Amino acid sequence: MSEKMIFDVLDVVVLFFLNPVLFAALLMAVIIGYFRVKRERRSFKVRLLPGFTELKRLLAESWPYALLLSVLISGVGLIANFGWLVLFSAATLVTLLSFYYKAASPIYFAAIAFFALYFLKEYVGEFTFRGWSLGQLDMFGELAVTIAVIAGLLLVVEGLLVSRHTVQYASPYLVNTNRGLRAASFKVKRLWLLPVVFLVPGDMISAYVPYWPQFTLGENAFSLIPLPVIIGFSQVARSTLPDFLFPKIGRAVTWLGIVVIIVGISAIWMPVLGWAALSMGVICRAMISILTSLQERKGGYVAAPSSTGVVIAGILPGSPGEKMGLLSGECIRTVNGIRVSNEKELYDAIQVNAAHCRLQVIGRDGEIRLMQQVIYRHDHHRLGLLIVR
Repeated sequence: MSEKMIFDVLDVVVLFFLNPVLFAALLMAVIIGYFRVKRERRSFKVRLLPGFTELKRLLAESWPYALLLSVLISGVGLIANFGWLVLFSAATLVTLLSFYYKAASPIYFAAIAFFALYFLKEYVGEFTFRGWSLGQLDMFGELAVTIAVIAGLLLVVEGLLVSRHTVQYASPYLVNTNRGLRAASFKVKRLWLLPVVFLVPGDMISAYVPYWPQFTLGENAFSLIPLPVIIGFSQVARSTLPDFLFPKIGRAVTWLGIVVIIVGISAIWMPVLGWAALSMGVICRAMISILTSLQERKGGYVAAPSSTGVVIAGILPGSPGEKMGLLSGECIRTVNGIRVSNEKELYDAIQVNAAHCRLQVIGRDGEIRLMQQVIYRHDHHRLGLLIVR
């Protein structure tokens, strides 16, 4: 390998890692963790997870999906447009910096970029940049099919990530109710980074970076462009426990993605269906968020103070409470045979037999069960429970 080739490859790597979307995602993940910890400490004097959890999980949970997406996009031949990728990244960056991650679904970025290309072509006219031209765009042809299918695939991935990787990160915090009491709500705010490789027609990249990965099919040349795709999710659970609400949202988003893919494929025979698929995806994804939020605001609090005992808002990882299988929303009725109604009584009852703790717990189904756990010196003095108080 020549010295020039080495420097060209390094240029490619540097350009990818200097993408502003990537840096914005890293920064926002840190900020999300900071505000989460601050909110938890304000409510419970202790944080549930370390502040850098969101940063550490930014790529750890999403890279298999990114790999699968890259293989599907390249294998099936879903060709994206360079201008669409630029606008897609711009929409992602603006949303990241806005810190409003209910709008951080990739269907919004894909649709905004697609419709922006159309308006640029209609109202800006001829525009050329390094071999890329607005005049070459066929908004009612192949591009309408591929963008709709790619958006559908990203929606499916979003749904799977929401279903599988949100419940364990539900952050409890205390709020004041209309009756002057304090109850618990659960908030999830997550970002996922997917380094996805897209196919772009033409050799505009390789013309400036000769060793950029590309291949030819017949008379057409294609370049491979890695792009940091960001998926964001934000939702508060109040009247429904996170274990039930977030997987339900994830399933709805997954099915929406499947429908968008099917309608997008149908655009092969009727290109306007590609436009319909993107529009439907945006409207339905927005409706999922809006209806869920309205439903949660109307209902009562699922984790509210109870006269029957102490209600659990959260459990610290690795604590005796987690080992006993206690869950948020459950109610501790007695500790070591002593009835408890607040956090102080809970702590005093634990001290009656600090080495071996016996609990009577009212589960989410209303059934009473008995639980016990040996307590060691290094264990949390309140079983690692965050209590609604």
